[in-house]
Amino acid sequence: MDRRAFLLTIILAVAGVASQGRSVLAADGAGKKPNFLIILADDMGFSDLGCYGGEIETPQLDRLAADGLRFTQFYNTARCWPTRSCILSGYYAQQIRMDPPKGRLPDWARLLPHDLKPLGYRCYHAGKWHVLGAPKPVADGGFDRSYWFEDWDRYFTPAKHFENDVLLPPVEPGSGYYATTAFADYAIQCLREHAKKYPQQPFFQYLAFISPHFPLHALQEDIDRYRNRYLEGWDAVRHRRWKRLKEMGIVGCDLPPLDTELSPRYFKPDVLEKVGPGESRYAVPWASLTDEQKRFQATKMAIHAAMVHRMDREIGRVVDQLRVMKALDDTLILFLSDNGADATLMVRGDGHNSAAPPGSRESFLCLGPGWASASNGPFRRHKVWTHEGGISTPLVVHWPNGISARGELRHTPGHIIDFAPTILELAGQSAEMARRPQAPPLPGRSLVPALAADVAIEREFLFFHHEGNRALRMGDWKLVSAREDDNAWELFDLRGDRCEMNNLVSQQPDRAGKMAARWQELETTFRRQSQ
Repeated sequence: MDRRAFLLTIILAVAGVASQGRSVLAADGAGKKPNFLIILADDMGFSDLGCYGGEIETPQLDRLAADGLRFTQFYNTARCWPTRSCILSGYYAQQIRMDPPKGRLPDWARLLPHDLKPLGYRCYHAGKWHVLGAPKPVADGGFDRSYWFEDWDRYFTPAKHFENDVLLPPVEPGSGYYATTAFADYAIQCLREHAKKYPQQPFFQYLAFISPHFPLHALQEDIDRYRNRYLEGWDAVRHRRWKRLKEMGIVGCDLPPLDTELSPRYFKPDVLEKVGPGESRYAVPWASLTDEQKRFQATKMAIHAAMVHRMDREIGRVVDQLRVMKALDDTLILFLSDNGADATLMVRGDGHNSAAPPGSRESFLCLGPGWASASNGPFRRHKVWTHEGGISTPLVVHWPNGISARGELRHTPGHIIDFAPTILELAGQSAEMARRPQAPPLPGRSLVPALAADVAIEREFLFFHHEGNRALRMGDWKLVSAREDDNAWELFDLRGDRCEMNNLVSQQPDRAGKMAARWQELETTFRRQSQ
């Protein structure tokens, strides 16, 4: 283990030992309602963070993890807009017409601000929105203030961005604008205003970064920090991350071999002509690449790392603002990613200028399948797929006045549909009281018991479906299929095979059949509820 990983492991272990024997769910002494801060990364892999085994320098999130909790089996939906819809509504995306997106949300659906504002909360949004059934964060989403960014192809010069639903002028080149910093700036602005004008009210802040979603755009100083770090290749990085995750107790599975034949889903051959000979369509062994390809691929991962590193720094500034306004101890912070790292290879937006510095405004690069395999490691597949690499997310939880645990792990499976019942319970409103009479019950479970101890949250199932990729988890059993594999079901026992290497469908046909029938029943029910 390298020195940095060793020190991080020691810090987390000591923090965990220090919390043992204490009441983990702390009393809130003054009876205040907690504040809530959801921080969402975009296309970040399971093992990108330092506190989840990665080599990218993320000291701010590592510190939050050392002072709080990390969940080891938490899930998103494998894609951006269904994940955002689930987080803010508390429903599976299929229940509210959001996967695939079909018009507006049902009349009975509401978002978290609609439930929190009657309880006295001020609600703020900064960054990506992409809740397709509620197109405007203020008018439709119920937020009091919003900086809404919709130009995902341009980190430096967005043409489509809005404040409080009103279109802003395009950002000109050379202005010094960078989206990740701009989102943090707006979040801090809202917090400062809140501290000045509404100090007696709790707040809900939703900070949705677009980093590290393609295009790979980063500040040059951050790229330089990582420029040569990835010349060893994705095989070595993926193996090292897997070892760290095992040492941390986050995973216990064997490392699957690279899938060298899985193509990015939206691949078009002309991307190789536009980007040049350094690109690779497949996650081939690193040793098989040419020297030119190795240099090019290492540079791409350096930019990805720079984007995650900058996001971590900006999160630190937001946390510092909470500390200055003496709100940090009373704020439940939830950090996660909307899906796994993306294997996509494409060029869009303003195109790709191969003469421009990689990572600059005129370049348009994507992470690709080799590095996405390392970022999602040790799990299989990527964004869009419902294998573990597509749907597994880190979840860092921090709340000093509500959680006594320090540096502990939580192994119970959870899903982003659990955020709404958790937040509503902590805000003093039951999920049943909050929902409208004609609405179906919220499918998630409150995570409050897991904030207090590493206990199992009882539930029958977790459901997944995106673009023909399907999955159902019941206890430790997972049934999963992929469109590229003719939707043939695979069955895995995740107790010892979280990396989905030993398909048991032929050995357990009755279990697989019952789970497949249950998946279809849920699919039908959810679609009917959305009508």
